[in-house]
Amino acid sequence: MKKIFRSDRILLLLMVLLASYQIVDGIDDAGTFAITAYTVAFGVLLVAGLLMIILGFDVLETDIVVIVSTIIPLSLSLGLVAEFFPQWRIPYLVFVLIGFMAIIITRYQASRKVALIPLAVWHGISGIVIFVLPIYVSLTGLAPSAFVWVGAGGALIGVLGLMLTFLRSGNPVLSRETTLTAFPAILFLMTFAFVIGFKL
Repeated sequence: MKKIFRSDRILLLLMVLLASYQIVDGIDDAGTFAITAYTVAFGVLLVAGLLMIILGFDVLETDIVVIVSTIIPLSLSLGLVAEFFPQWRIPYLVFVLIGFMAIIITRYQASRKVALIPLAVWHGISGIVIFVLPIYVSLTGLAPSAFVWVGAGGALIGVLGLMLTFLRSGNPVLSRETTLTAFPAILFLMTFAFVIGFKL
């Protein structure tokens, strides 16, 4: 596994500080359900960042981190659906819970390749929601135009998901070294885009 450098830790620390700020400052007028989902997502992001700072990139290979990290896109997409399309809140919550359980079960009771299927499906769908929904609500006036930054963060979380999925499959598009070198910077930019979008 690639050694984690000081520059990586600095980027991860900045990401952790941004996630902390978002948790403390909150999101105005989103509703209790959506705010809870957002808080869970940024809370997990914060913890994941701290684990990488302390333990390095090796932590990305552990089953528990793989499972817990899926909470970030699932919970963030759930918050967006709950805030802007509350009538779909419960069906999407059921979808999220089914996906999370499928990821847990296959991670421990299936082969590595089979375990990647629910991971890719639920990560992919939640990533699309995080990318498309903010752009849609910005263009239709349901949210300020700056909310499109959340969509930009969604694009980056999709890139991260794909990079890690290919890395875990043993057939990475980029080399392991290149993937892990880019990881902290993309993670920081993603969090920055989310915070800007939610604040502006």
